[in-house]
Amino acid sequence: MAWNFSQGIVKGSVARKLSAIRSLFRYMLRETLVTECPFPLSRRGRNRLSAFSMKLDRRLPEFLTTEEINRLLDTPDPMTPQGLRDRAIMELFYAAGLRVSELASIDLNQLDLYSRELKVIGKGDKERLVLIGQPAVAAIKRYIKFGRPSFLSKHRSNALFLNYRGGRLSVRSIQEKILDYAKQAEIRQEVHPHLLRHSFATHLLDGGADLRVVQELLGHSSLQTTQIYTHVSRHQAKKIYLSAHPFAHPERE
Repeated sequence: MAWNFSQGIVKGSVARKLSAIRSLFRYMLRETLVTECPFPLSRRGRNRLSAFSMKLDRRLPEFLTTEEINRLLDTPDPMTPQGLRDRAIMELFYAAGLRVSELASIDLNQLDLYSRELKVIGKGDKERLVLIGQPAVAAIKRYIKFGRPSFLSKHRSNALFLNYRGGRLSVRSIQEKILDYAKQAEIRQEVHPHLLRHSFATHLLDGGADLRVVQELLGHSSLQTTQIYTHVSRHQAKKIYLSAHPFAHPERE
């Protein structure tokens, strides 16, 4: 643990390493492959490991401002098939708050552009229905009509987002493309697909959305997971403070 921390490894990564070692020794103790364990044993007995863990830092998720979102969405070239595809990808990320694995796995038959709905296969193969805003619907329609046919090869594909060979666009490719567009848009922080998901949730809550609705849209099984997004942007916090606190105005000085 000390060596990991000296290398600048964050607590979350160290905790995962400890969890793996703890699981290994739990198995070896159960199978009598070892008689002792380097971890402290619980008071309940030698065959049970104590909850040897560390207190993790609770970090608030970062997010983009609406101005940064607009700059990012305007970066792809709308005159090329790739630009149409990539604009549709980022519009969909921000409109639906998808995980990158969920977006990469979308097939055409999961889309209902008329009702602006998308059936998503999330973690644990759980299905959920997400909503899509009009800008995202328009971007997807343009891509399907003018961009996607350029990627189709001799082999037919039901995947929504295709690569140059006509196959399904990979998670890694999507991540790299978004990072590249963010640099072109001169966004200072490192932008990854999950940051767009964070932005989706944060902007919904800042706009007054109910927490349980956001939980459903994100596909979280626990409301506690969604509550991390209940922080508000600094701009929104300042706006609320100035409008609500009786001593917040200059004339009170």
